[in-house]
Amino acid sequence: MPLNRLLALGVGACTAVALSVPLAAVPASATSSSHRSGGSLVLVGGALADDNATIYGDIVRLAGGTGRARIGIFTAAAPTPSEDPDADTPDCNNSVCNGDYYANLFKTYGVADAQWIPIDVDHPEKADDPAVVAQINSMTGFFFGGGDQYRYVTTMTRGRAQRDSAALAAVRRKLRAGAVVAGTSAGAQIMAGRDMITGGSVDPGLRDGSKAGYFDDSSVLGYLPKGGFGFFRDGLVDTHFSRRGREARSIRLATDTRNKRVFGLDENTALEVTGVGSRHQQLRVLGQHGVTVLDLRWARANRTPVWGVGGVRWTRLTEGDQYRSDRWQPVVARSKQRVSGAPGCDVTPTGDVFWNYGLVTGAEALIGNAGCASVSDVSYEDDPRWEATLTRGRGFAAFRAGESTSFTGVVIGIAAR
Repeated sequence: MPLNRLLALGVGACTAVALSVPLAAVPASATSSSHRSGGSLVLVGGALADDNATIYGDIVRLAGGTGRARIGIFTAAAPTPSEDPDADTPDCNNSVCNGDYYANLFKTYGVADAQWIPIDVDHPEKADDPAVVAQINSMTGFFFGGGDQYRYVTTMTRGRAQRDSAALAAVRRKLRAGAVVAGTSAGAQIMAGRDMITGGSVDPGLRDGSKAGYFDDSSVLGYLPKGGFGFFRDGLVDTHFSRRGREARSIRLATDTRNKRVFGLDENTALEVTGVGSRHQQLRVLGQHGVTVLDLRWARANRTPVWGVGGVRWTRLTEGDQYRSDRWQPVVARSKQRVSGAPGCDVTPTGDVFWNYGLVTGAEALIGNAGCASVSDVSYEDDPRWEATLTRGRGFAAFRAGESTSFTGVVIGIAAR
């Protein structure tokens, strides 16, 4: 099928504030969770500001509230002190000083106690230490810091089968029993289920496709088929999403691995998941920017002569919005007002669509110009140069509160120019 036809393939019928979409079979990744009830997740897209009281306060609340919450801090994704040339300075960035940093920060938000869990790549054996397991068992919530998510795999799972270490098994039990597990950047990515992203730049990833494994070359779009810890299984997860233009790489990975849904987490923004794995699981957006949901059930990819895709449905939710994974249903906060664009179609492309909210800028142009049936923009890189086209699909709608814009019914197509 020609790609220009693919770009126009249909979208769901999302028309009201409580947006409804057609019910469909939920993918296996959404039903195979090992967590049946109880706990909560707070998945942050990275660059979490110290003064983001909305997100930090939510973690503390879910962990039992001020004066009662006890937070265990995991920083195994960070370099170790032996790898950090600034280890003995205020500019340190390593597992130990990051653990101390987050512990002190959580205390400013009123937790009863916050402790570093002493696991890193220099001490993976600690993940099977009974004393560490006892420390984990004393906590009501957990926070996983950023860095390289594969380090969490190598320190907290065992063997090619990625069996739980004693420490990870303890966290899993605590989550099932009602604890909150939060993480930022790599600490959010590691919570994913199958086909967890291990790295990759946007343009090489689009051109060359994804490869199973972990690669020293950070440009390779790598993934682990067995996934991360599997706490969140409703779709692929990606972080630093719109800031780094990762919509494109996650679409390529999803088409390569036959995943039908992607959750893209923006910086300083969280996806809160309550009732993890249960029939009553609920998803809610908190923070500064947005959470993207990409629906690939009707997407079609061309692979020759150059890869391209059309028919990817894009929903972007902002603070206060919710999402029903079982129904593939966004629910926009009632406080937000419907947006009607101005007449005409006056759009200036950025020339760098896969960087620094470039694709979001295109969607906002589509929303703001009622005369535009579609808008297009290109990538900065030119090996090849990519063109992204955004189209108004059936049920296209946008809602706004302050500077935050939520929308649904945008259709994404990507092709080599």
